[in-house]
Amino acid sequence: MVSIARIAELVAEIEDRIPFNRYLGLTDFRIEDGIAYLRLGMRDELVGNFDRATLHGGVISSTFDVIGGVAALFGVAERRLPDSDEETLAVFENLATIDLRVDYLRPGVGDWYEASAKVLRAGKRVVVTRMTLQSSEGVEVAVGTGTYIVS
Repeated sequence: MVSIARIAELVAEIEDRIPFNRYLGLTDFRIEDGIAYLRLGMRDELVGNFDRATLHGGVISSTFDVIGGVAALFGVAERRLPDSDEETLAVFENLATIDLRVDYLRPGVGDWYEASAKVLRAGKRVVVTRMTLQSSEGVEVAVGTGTYIVS
């Protein structure tokens, strides 16, 4: 059986190989107490409102889609740990977003952001997650819900 720690390593490796994730600058993937986390550093290319220098809403939704998918993968793994790295990768390859909802609470102002996601429900084929995004100042910028299919 593959450990949760090994699954976290595999997820970090996979996410780092996705060009869009690298462009966004998503880093520090980890899982703690059943919650998935990642970090997003602010830079000029991610600004949505140039007068206020706030984080673009599309960056927030993309970040939520990534961290929600990571949490969904862990939700599947918690039900039954994969037997091998290959089986873990197969689950990841078959994961797809069904629905994503984002509620923007405040303008994204900060040097960096932390996204987190936890599983609300993990069924046999569908996983629902809840995501949050906090600024480096500890301000909750957005919340979201993601629904993912795993086959």
